[in-house]
Amino acid sequence: MIGLLSIVALGFFLGMRHATDPDHVIAVTTIVSRYRKISHAALIGAVWGVGHTLTILLVGSGIILFGWVIPARVGLSMEFSVGLMLILLGVLNLTGTLQWITNTFSSTVGTSGPAHSHPHSHGDYIHTHPHQHEPEAHSHASEQTPLGWFDRHFGQIGLYQAVRPLIVGLVHGLAGSAAVALLVLTTIQNPKWAVAYLLVFGIGTIAGMMLITGAMVLPFAYANKRFSRLNQGLRIASGLISVAFGLFLVYEIGFVNGLLTSHPHWTPH
Repeated sequence: MIGLLSIVALGFFLGMRHATDPDHVIAVTTIVSRYRKISHAALIGAVWGVGHTLTILLVGSGIILFGWVIPARVGLSMEFSVGLMLILLGVLNLTGTLQWITNTFSSTVGTSGPAHSHPHSHGDYIHTHPHQHEPEAHSHASEQTPLGWFDRHFGQIGLYQAVRPLIVGLVHGLAGSAAVALLVLTTIQNPKWAVAYLLVFGIGTIAGMMLITGAMVLPFAYANKRFSRLNQGLRIASGLISVAFGLFLVYEIGFVNGLLTSHPHWTPH
């Protein structure tokens, strides 16, 4: 029992620490720089963690249970994809494309028009009354509906906002899965317990990223309320850091580790 509890505790806290890796933090900073509420940012972090955990479990379980061997060029390519993704996120943030996509696919975007009546819904609550589509013209508060609490906290997280951190988490998990699985194999000989460790590790990563993203949104929210120029500067800084770190990873993996040469060499880390 003590050994099991030790494995669970170790996996959870190492997962939380794993969430603080520089490439993880930079990627989610680029995403949550557009948000102003801690609940929204924490949800983004949780979705990222779910994507990360899925690939860690899939690839890691294959290595542990079936003895998958990942060639050097494939392993480097998985890590190379993280660098490319950071560059893409940074460029989208700097050009304002992320904001345009967020506005376009947000679940709160509506159309304006004159007052009229037709059935409409708040979540699964459907009713009819005269109204306009401008938010300020709505005749009752959203909290008066059965799903008002969920609408207030998560209504602005549309499909795109959920898919984006999920994909980023999947890519990060793919890049780090081999290293985590090989580390587990050297310490836990029982394959079933090793896979269980990966699951606990993933849960710890989800918790850690939720804490990080929740704390990360505070300076953006503060700047947005008081200094619009400072807020814009924070967004630009997060985009530049993302591009710079992505270029560094591309150079290191592509040339130092030899992915783009004829002699790749890869040590999972």
